[in-house]
Amino acid sequence: MLAETPAVRFGIWALVHGSRAALNDPREPYDASWERNASLVAKAESLGYDSVLVAQHTVNPHDPDRDELEAWTASAALAAITRKIEIITAVKPLSFHPVVLAKMALQIEAISRGRFAINVVNAWNLAEFEKAGVPFPEHDARYAYGTEWLEVVSRLMTGETVNHDGDQFHVRDYKLRPASPYRERPAIYVGGESEPARKLVNRLGDTWFLNGQSLESVRALIADARSRQRSGAPLAFGLSAFVIARESRAEAEDEHAHLAELAAKDAAVKAQQKANTDPDSTMWNRMARVASVGTNGGTAAGLVGSYDDVAERVAAFRDAGIGLFMLQFQPFEAEMKRFAQEILPRFGVGSRRRVKAAAALAR
Repeated sequence: MLAETPAVRFGIWALVHGSRAALNDPREPYDASWERNASLVAKAESLGYDSVLVAQHTVNPHDPDRDELEAWTASAALAAITRKIEIITAVKPLSFHPVVLAKMALQIEAISRGRFAINVVNAWNLAEFEKAGVPFPEHDARYAYGTEWLEVVSRLMTGETVNHDGDQFHVRDYKLRPASPYRERPAIYVGGESEPARKLVNRLGDTWFLNGQSLESVRALIADARSRQRSGAPLAFGLSAFVIARESRAEAEDEHAHLAELAAKDAAVKAQQKANTDPDSTMWNRMARVASVGTNGGTAAGLVGSYDDVAERVAAFRDAGIGLFMLQFQPFEAEMKRFAQEILPRFGVGSRRRVKAAAALAR
């Protein structure tokens, strides 16, 4: 049995476009509604999860005829109805002017009382931009744009008066109020694993989000990040993973096979998604080489097995440097609860909640 090890956090992916593993699962009817996501996040908070990641899309990236939750308005609402959970909202720099985005971020920071973070991602869905008539530069040019964009956003979120004259943006004597009374600024997460992404997160990010992949790959990526000269606090690391945990390894493997069979029925949707994907996307090129269930690497992280297997795998990633696990399940609510009951206590989550409750009573 794994000893309690509290120095790790656990979060969930919001279901902004419904089920994460297979779209045609009778146990989890497709539902990307606000009502379902509000209930899901409230339940995650009550179970002891630390964070929720709300991906940003304007149209469903799998099937444009299916529903898609709008990330930023939903995140503001989630901030208002929750009390403890960190709300991390993804943003594609091409979608928002940095002044507008920074103001939105500071407002949700105020609503959440210091629990908000942005997750900067380089867009990969060509159709989402091309159909709207929005320019979609090539991969490295998008990162150059995103780096300048994040520099402006980061400074504005601190409340400083910003003067910026760059290749993309020209901002003069701009200051946003109110700034955060809770900390210097909202936290900044950065996704992507290409060389431009690594430079961006090293320069301007607080946490590097990695997609689900092997322990060996994660160790290599973290080693590369730590080898780079960086000013400020050390970079933190997060990992996306799809979890299938059961009493026995055989039961987990059977469920994995079942979900893979269901996911195979989404072949037409996946083909369309591939056609809409930037061919230079590092994430998609790597994930295409590894069979997995779930999005953003899914089960490639290996959190499939008995409760002991999964806990030991989580501990190995933690020891490699992962401080936050952003998890997916299916059916989501039931499996999220199972993980909270069987795995979270092994990492001190119950102890953390008791300490926080005692501190609150002492105030």
